[in-house]
Amino acid sequence: MNFGFSFVGLIFLIMLFVPNVLWSRFPPEGYGELSKNENKFLLILERIGEVLVTCLALFTGIKFGWSLILAVAFILMILYEVYWLRYFTGNHTLNDMYSSFLDVPLPGATLPVLSALLLGIYANNIFLVISALILAIGHIGIHYNHKKEL
Repeated sequence: MNFGFSFVGLIFLIMLFVPNVLWSRFPPEGYGELSKNENKFLLILERIGEVLVTCLALFTGIKFGWSLILAVAFILMILYEVYWLRYFTGNHTLNDMYSSFLDVPLPGATLPVLSALLLGIYANNIFLVISALILAIGHIGIHYNHKKEL
Protein backbone atom coordinates (compact mmCIF):
# COMPACT_ATOMS: atom_id res chain seq x y z
CA MET A 1 0.00 0.00 0.00
CA ASN A 2 1.46 3.31 -1.13
CA PHE A 3 0.63 6.79 0.07
CA GLY A 4 1.05 9.84 -2.11
CA PHE A 5 -0.98 11.92 -4.53
CA SER A 6 -3.02 9.94 -7.06
CA PHE A 7 -4.10 11.31 -10.42
CA VAL A 8 -6.34 8.24 -10.82
CA GLY A 9 -8.08 9.18 -7.57
CA LEU A 10 -8.35 12.81 -8.73
CA ILE A 11 -10.02 11.78 -12.00
CA PHE A 12 -12.37 9.52 -10.07
CA LEU A 13 -13.31 12.36 -7.69
CA ILE A 14 -13.83 14.87 -10.49
CA MET A 15 -16.21 12.39 -12.12
CA LEU A 16 -17.99 12.10 -8.78
CA PHE A 17 -18.15 15.75 -7.76
CA VAL A 18 -19.00 17.56 -11.01
CA PRO A 19 -22.51 16.07 -11.33
CA ASN A 20 -23.14 16.56 -7.62
CA VAL A 21 -22.23 20.25 -7.83
CA LEU A 22 -24.56 20.61 -10.83
CA TRP A 23 -27.27 18.70 -8.96
CA SER A 24 -27.05 21.19 -6.09
CA ARG A 25 -28.21 23.83 -8.59
CA PHE A 26 -31.05 21.62 -9.92
CA PRO A 27 -32.36 19.42 -7.09
CA PRO A 28 -35.69 17.74 -7.70
CA GLU A 29 -38.79 19.37 -6.31
CA GLY A 30 -39.63 17.86 -2.94
CA TYR A 31 -36.08 16.77 -2.12
CA GLY A 32 -35.81 19.20 0.80
CA GLU A 33 -38.84 17.66 2.48
CA LEU A 34 -37.59 14.15 1.78
CA SER A 35 -34.16 14.86 3.23
CA LYS A 36 -35.63 16.16 6.52
CA ASN A 37 -36.56 12.59 7.45
CA GLU A 38 -33.12 11.07 6.88
CA ASN A 39 -31.88 8.55 9.40
CA LYS A 40 -29.22 10.35 11.45
CA PHE A 41 -27.07 7.23 11.86
CA LEU A 42 -27.01 6.63 8.10
CA LEU A 43 -26.25 10.32 7.55
CA ILE A 44 -23.25 10.12 9.91
CA LEU A 45 -21.97 7.00 8.12
CA GLU A 46 -22.44 8.70 4.77
CA ARG A 47 -20.46 11.78 5.84
CA ILE A 48 -17.66 9.73 7.38
CA GLY A 49 -17.49 7.57 4.26
CA GLU A 50 -17.45 10.62 1.98
CA VAL A 51 -14.54 12.22 3.81
CA LEU A 52 -12.53 9.00 4.06
CA VAL A 53 -13.10 7.95 0.44
CA THR A 54 -12.19 11.44 -0.80
CA CYS A 55 -8.97 11.61 1.21
CA LEU A 56 -7.91 8.05 0.53
CA ALA A 57 -8.70 8.21 -3.20
CA LEU A 58 -6.54 11.32 -3.49
CA PHE A 59 -3.63 10.24 -1.33
CA THR A 60 -3.39 6.47 -1.65
CA GLY A 61 -0.81 6.78 -4.40
CA ILE A 62 -2.89 4.83 -6.90
CA LYS A 63 -0.88 4.50 -10.09
CA PHE A 64 -2.51 4.04 -13.45
CA GLY A 65 -1.85 0.67 -14.97
CA TRP A 66 -3.94 -1.76 -16.95
CA SER A 67 -6.21 -3.78 -14.74
CA LEU A 68 -9.64 -5.29 -15.26
CA ILE A 69 -10.65 -4.05 -11.80
CA LEU A 70 -9.67 -0.47 -12.61
CA ALA A 71 -11.40 -0.69 -15.99
CA VAL A 72 -14.63 -1.86 -14.36
CA ALA A 73 -14.37 0.91 -11.74
CA PHE A 74 -14.14 3.54 -14.48
CA ILE A 75 -16.90 1.92 -16.52
CA LEU A 76 -19.12 2.21 -13.45
CA MET A 77 -18.18 5.89 -13.15
CA ILE A 78 -18.94 6.44 -16.84
CA LEU A 79 -22.35 4.84 -16.27
CA TYR A 80 -22.74 7.20 -13.28
CA GLU A 81 -22.10 10.15 -15.62
CA VAL A 82 -24.67 8.80 -18.11
CA TYR A 83 -27.17 8.37 -15.26
CA TRP A 84 -26.70 12.07 -14.40
CA LEU A 85 -27.06 13.07 -18.06
CA ARG A 86 -30.41 11.29 -18.04
CA TYR A 87 -31.40 13.21 -14.90
CA PHE A 88 -30.26 16.61 -16.20
CA THR A 89 -31.95 16.16 -19.58
CA GLY A 90 -35.15 14.96 -17.92
CA ASN A 91 -37.64 16.76 -15.73
CA HIS A 92 -35.45 16.78 -12.58
CA THR A 93 -38.00 14.81 -10.58
CA LEU A 94 -37.53 12.54 -7.58
CA ASN A 95 -38.60 9.63 -9.78
CA ASP A 96 -35.86 10.53 -12.29
CA MET A 97 -33.35 10.56 -9.45
CA TYR A 98 -34.33 7.29 -7.80
CA SER A 99 -35.37 5.14 -10.76
CA SER A 100 -33.09 2.32 -11.82
CA PHE A 101 -30.68 2.74 -14.70
CA LEU A 102 -29.72 -0.27 -16.84
CA ASP A 103 -31.27 -2.45 -14.13
CA VAL A 104 -28.97 -0.94 -11.48
CA PRO A 105 -31.11 0.01 -8.48
CA LEU A 106 -30.49 3.46 -6.98
CA PRO A 107 -27.73 4.19 -9.50
CA GLY A 108 -26.89 7.60 -8.03
CA ALA A 109 -25.69 5.83 -4.90
CA THR A 110 -24.83 2.34 -6.09
CA LEU A 111 -22.57 3.11 -9.06
CA PRO A 112 -20.09 5.46 -7.34
CA VAL A 113 -19.93 3.34 -4.19
CA LEU A 114 -19.17 0.18 -6.17
CA SER A 115 -16.58 2.11 -8.13
CA ALA A 116 -14.92 3.35 -4.93
CA LEU A 117 -14.88 -0.19 -3.59
CA LEU A 118 -13.18 -1.44 -6.76
CA LEU A 119 -10.72 1.45 -6.60
CA GLY A 120 -9.77 0.32 -3.09
CA ILE A 121 -9.35 -3.27 -4.26
CA TYR A 122 -7.25 -2.11 -7.22
CA ALA A 123 -5.05 0.00 -4.94
CA ASN A 124 -4.77 -2.92 -2.50
CA ASN A 125 -5.82 -0.49 0.22
CA ILE A 126 -7.95 -2.02 2.95
CA PHE A 127 -8.66 1.44 4.39
CA LEU A 128 -10.22 2.61 1.12
CA VAL A 129 -12.23 -0.63 0.90
CA ILE A 130 -13.55 -0.17 4.46
CA SER A 131 -14.27 3.51 3.75
CA ALA A 132 -16.25 2.56 0.64
CA LEU A 133 -18.24 0.04 2.68
CA ILE A 134 -19.01 2.69 5.32
CA LEU A 135 -20.09 5.03 2.52
CA ALA A 136 -22.20 2.26 1.00
CA ILE A 137 -24.15 1.68 4.20
CA GLY A 138 -24.87 5.37 4.67
CA HIS A 139 -25.34 6.56 1.10
CA ILE A 140 -27.24 3.60 -0.32
CA GLY A 141 -29.23 3.36 2.92
CA ILE A 142 -30.35 6.97 2.65
CA HIS A 143 -31.26 6.59 -1.03
CA TYR A 144 -33.13 3.37 -0.27
CA ASN A 145 -35.17 5.12 2.43
CA HIS A 146 -35.93 8.01 0.07
CA LYS A 147 -37.10 5.57 -2.58
CA LYS A 148 -39.34 3.81 -0.04
CA GLU A 149 -40.91 7.14 0.96
CA LEU A 150 -41.82 7.85 -2.65
